[in-house]
Amino acid sequence: MSSHSTPAPDPLALEMPWARTAAGANTLGFDAGTDTSPSSPQVMPTIYERTTAAAIAHGAINLGQGFPDTEGPDWLLELASRAITEPETGPRNQYAPGMGLIELREAISAAQSRRQQVTLDPATQVMVTTGATEGISATILAFARPGSEVLTFEPHYDSYGACVALAGARLVGVPLRGPEFRPDLDAFEAAITERTSMILLNTPHNPTGTVFSTEELTRIVELARAHDLRIMCDEVYEHLMLSDARLPHRSILTIPGAQEVAVAVGSAGKSFSVTGWKVGWVTGGAELVSQVRGVKQFLSFSSGPAFQWAIAHGLDDDRGFFAQNTAELEAGRDLLRDGLTQLGLAPNRAEAGYFVLGNVSGITSLSAAEFCRILAEEVGVAAIPVSALTIQHLATPTDELEHLVRFAFCKDHATIREGLRRMREHLPAALAAYPPAAGAAGADEAASDAGTDGP
Repeated sequence: MSSHSTPAPDPLALEMPWARTAAGANTLGFDAGTDTSPSSPQVMPTIYERTTAAAIAHGAINLGQGFPDTEGPDWLLELASRAITEPETGPRNQYAPGMGLIELREAISAAQSRRQQVTLDPATQVMVTTGATEGISATILAFARPGSEVLTFEPHYDSYGACVALAGARLVGVPLRGPEFRPDLDAFEAAITERTSMILLNTPHNPTGTVFSTEELTRIVELARAHDLRIMCDEVYEHLMLSDARLPHRSILTIPGAQEVAVAVGSAGKSFSVTGWKVGWVTGGAELVSQVRGVKQFLSFSSGPAFQWAIAHGLDDDRGFFAQNTAELEAGRDLLRDGLTQLGLAPNRAEAGYFVLGNVSGITSLSAAEFCRILAEEVGVAAIPVSALTIQHLATPTDELEHLVRFAFCKDHATIREGLRRMREHLPAALAAYPPAAGAAGADEAASDAGTDGP
């Protein structure tokens, strides 16, 4: 699961687009090479695929990749099934319009009006994409000028780095620091230079669960307007707000003046637990959406008309699924947080989304990447090092982000309990061969202090 030992290269130091893209996502590795044949670059699978592969190879509980254990609601699956097999019920199984089925665009517009009081013309301000990832890719490729800098908060979804590098731009990160992981907007503003062309935001944030405030979003929009920058705001976790979140989710498009500089990216996959359907969308001012369309229509053009049709009905009436889903997620979050606390991993609040972050520096001197390798191979639990979601060629080993681990709570509660049991019973012995954290009790003491009645 860990990457090759060769230091991560600066993506823009690489000539070929495929290599820049892989390096930007921390998926460029190198074979060992020989005396007569030098090492050569290789594209590795994403950190999510590598984590799942490690889980399968070692019979590990997969608390890494962010997909739910349960399917979406039966009524939604039935709608898609009927749309495929009953032409008189849903759309034909041919190309959907490039902007998406009008039924879905109208449903997205209506949902934004109800939930965010944002008015969007479904004909010009809503575009359906093949998952949020395509919406993100098309937006970055539309607005990141070659040779420019693109500013984001770290950690970040790995496709940001891949697409920025593919665009020939350089990703610049401003870290979110624990335990609250709130944005440092003074540092963010200081990072804007004459080379900056674009800002990438994510709220609710993956993987910290941070929900950006109206004041924070307002300041970022004001900065974008003052410096003539474009904003892509990734809002795919908008329907996964947990009940104890201290702030409500606000779309970037609710901020005055945002539609002149920003687009929002949304998704049905996380909202309805149908990640394989790959139904996403881009919304914003008509001019910006049209510019993103200039790229998007030459990526996938369109996809999944039956899925689009079903999601349109789901957005019109979720039949209580959103509330039921977030209640289940919150119970899983609480279960996981309690267990990680007992293990000495100091989990964060995680107010939205799928993930809790644990800090390994309290129990071991290992990096998160090495910790995750041992966790999968020797303990039987797979998780993701947050370092994989950072700009690795600029990272320093002592940085806090190098010691955080992402655990997914979008799993069956029995799966979470089994993962925690394995960590309680096997993690102390697995870490015993490695230096403990300086000045801190080891995992052995943390686990024994927790007793045997944990989750």
